[in-house]
Amino acid sequence: MSDKQTLGFQTEVKQLMHLVIHSLYSNREIFLRELISNASDALDKLRFRGLSNASLYEQDPDLKITVTYDEQNKTITVTDNGIGMSREEAIEHLGTIAKSGTKEFLNALTGDQAKDSHLIGQFGVGFYSAFIVADKVTVRSRKAGSPAGEGVFWESAGDGEYTIETIEKSSRGTEVILHLKKEEEEFLNDWRLKSIIRKYSDHICWPILMQVKKEEGKEEETEADKGPDFEAANQATALWTMSKNDIKDEEYKTFYKHIAHDFDDPLVWAHNQVEGKQEYTTLLYIPSRAPFDLWSPEAKYGLKLYVKRVFIMDAAEQFLPRYLRFVRGIVDCNDLPLNVSREILQDNKLVDTIRTASIKRILGQLEKLAEEDKEKYQKFWNTFGLVLKEGPIEDFANREKIAKLLRFSSTFENKSEPSVSLNDYISRMKPGQDKIYYITASSFSAAQNSPHLEFFKQKGIEVLLLSDRVDEWLVGHLSEFEGKQLQSVTKGKLDIEKLDDAAASEEVKAQQSDEESRYQSVVEHIKKALEGRVKDVRLTHRLTDSPACIVADESDMDLEMQRILKSVGQNVPASLPILELNPKHVLVEKLHAETDDERFSDWAHLLLEQAILAEGGVLENPALFVSRMNKVFLGFSM
Repeated sequence: MSDKQTLGFQTEVKQLMHLVIHSLYSNREIFLRELISNASDALDKLRFRGLSNASLYEQDPDLKITVTYDEQNKTITVTDNGIGMSREEAIEHLGTIAKSGTKEFLNALTGDQAKDSHLIGQFGVGFYSAFIVADKVTVRSRKAGSPAGEGVFWESAGDGEYTIETIEKSSRGTEVILHLKKEEEEFLNDWRLKSIIRKYSDHICWPILMQVKKEEGKEEETEADKGPDFEAANQATALWTMSKNDIKDEEYKTFYKHIAHDFDDPLVWAHNQVEGKQEYTTLLYIPSRAPFDLWSPEAKYGLKLYVKRVFIMDAAEQFLPRYLRFVRGIVDCNDLPLNVSREILQDNKLVDTIRTASIKRILGQLEKLAEEDKEKYQKFWNTFGLVLKEGPIEDFANREKIAKLLRFSSTFENKSEPSVSLNDYISRMKPGQDKIYYITASSFSAAQNSPHLEFFKQKGIEVLLLSDRVDEWLVGHLSEFEGKQLQSVTKGKLDIEKLDDAAASEEVKAQQSDEESRYQSVVEHIKKALEGRVKDVRLTHRLTDSPACIVADESDMDLEMQRILKSVGQNVPASLPILELNPKHVLVEKLHAETDDERFSDWAHLLLEQAILAEGGVLENPALFVSRMNKVFLGFSM
C-alpha cells in the first residue's frame, strides 16, 4: 500500500451522512438495492466502453454482481467486475456530491422516515445508504484497463473523514464491504438477503450471484469445494423483452422503482413492442410524484437507451420533448448502431419515428386515464399540469391532443384547484356564445375578483381563471380549440351584444348611444387629464359594480404578460392601457357633475390608479396616490 491520505468529506456529505446514520433507519433494507443499482451501472458502463475497446474485459467477459456475507467478521460484500474507479474518481464519487444532489435532497425531506429513506437513490447519493446498517464501509476498486498496482482502497466510519490509498488489486471492478452494526446482524442471512434482491432487483439484466449455505451433513469437502456456493438470486431477464401477458403489474411497478429510484408506484405505464421493418421496444412510465429537479434547467431527462439489450446511455432526451420530461422508461432498438452517439441520434429517422410513437402513446395513456379515472388524472394534473402546459408551446403537431388534457380553474366551479377541461367549458357555453373566455392574473384570487368578470357573472357566462405564469405563453400558442376562439376578457372590445337576445340587444344599443352622447365631454376631459398615462378612454358595459377598469388594446401585449416580463428584467415595448368607464356608477356620474378642474383631475387619476390596483398592477408613484386619496377624504369631511 502507498500514498495513504486521510481527507475530510465535503460539508454537504457530512450533513447527508449524519442524516442517514441518525434518521433514515426505518426502511434499512434499501441499502442493498442502492449498492446493487450502482454495481449494475458499473457493468453497463464497462459493456458500453468495451464495444470500442475489448481489452477492458481483461479476459473476464462474464459480467456479474456478487453478494457475500461473513458471519464471523459481521460483513456484507457487494462485488462487481464492472468499470471500476481510479483514485481520483473514488475521491470525486465517494467524498463529494455534485451540487445538484445533497441540497435538493435535504430540501425534499418530508419528516416521514419511510418515505425519506427512499429518496436517497433518486438524488444520486445511494452509496451513503450503506451507513444505515454499517458503522464502517470499505471500498476496494480498480478501473478497467489500469495496471494491478493502481487499485484503490477507501474506508470511512462515517465520522466526517475517510482514508484513501493505492493498493495492489488483480481484478477490475469494485468491492463494497459493509462492517455491520451489532443491531443489524439480521442481514447476515442468505434468505434475508435473497428476499431483498428479489424484491428490488429481480429484473436487473445482470446476474446477481448470492452466497448460499452449504447443506449440513454432506460428506467431507474436497479442497476445491471449501469456498462458498453461489446461485443466481434474480431472474436477470430484461423485463421489457418479455411478453406483456407474462408480466405482472407488481413486476412492472418494481422495475419502475429500480430505473427511477422512486419509492411510490407509477400512475400508469405503456409497454409497446414493435416488429417488422423497424424493431424496437418502449416501456414508458408516468410517475405519481415529481422528481426533485423537475424545474431545474440543467436537469437531464429522457429515456434509458439500449441497443439489442446493450445499455448505451442513461438520459436520451432525443426520444421525448421537454414538456414530457417527467416520463421515465427505456427504449431498446435493434436497428441503431452499437456505437451510437448523441450526435447520431439527432439526425436519425428511426429516432424520429420512435419519438413520434412515444409521444402519441403517452398522450393516449393520459387521455385514457382522464376518461376512466378522473381522480387519478387530477392527481397527475396537480403534480405535472404546469409542465404539460408547455406542450402547445413546444409541440404544434400535437397541440389539439394536449389541449384536451389541460385543466383550468373557472368561474363555474370557483375553486383554485384546476379541474375544468376545454371540452367541459364548451359543453356549458351559452346560446350565441362562440368564444372561450379567459382571464390571466398573477393569482387565483386576483383573477376570481377581477372587475372584468362582472358582466360575465351577471350573464352566467363561464370564464377560465388562469393564474400560472406559463398561461400567458400557453394562450399565445393555443388561439382556438374545436373551432372556438380563445378570447381574453382584459383585451380589446368585447362583442357582448351577441350574448343578448335580439330585442334586448337593440335596446342596449340605443341606451349606449345615449350614454356616449351624454358623457362625450367627460371622456374627452379625462383623456386630457390622463394624457401620457393612457392610450384611450371610453365607456364600457362590461362593468356592473366597479367604476372603471383597464384593458390592453387588441394589438398590444396583454397587461399580465407585460408585468411578467418586466418582473424578470425584460425590455417590454412601450404600450399604454385603455381606461374604460362604467357610466352607471355613482363615481363616474359624480365626475360628470364636477366643475372644479383640479378636483376633476384628481378624480380621473384615482379612477385609473384604482383600476390598475384592481388588476394586480403596481403604481409608479404610490405616494402621489395616497396624497390624492387624502385630498378626496378631506374634501368629504369639509
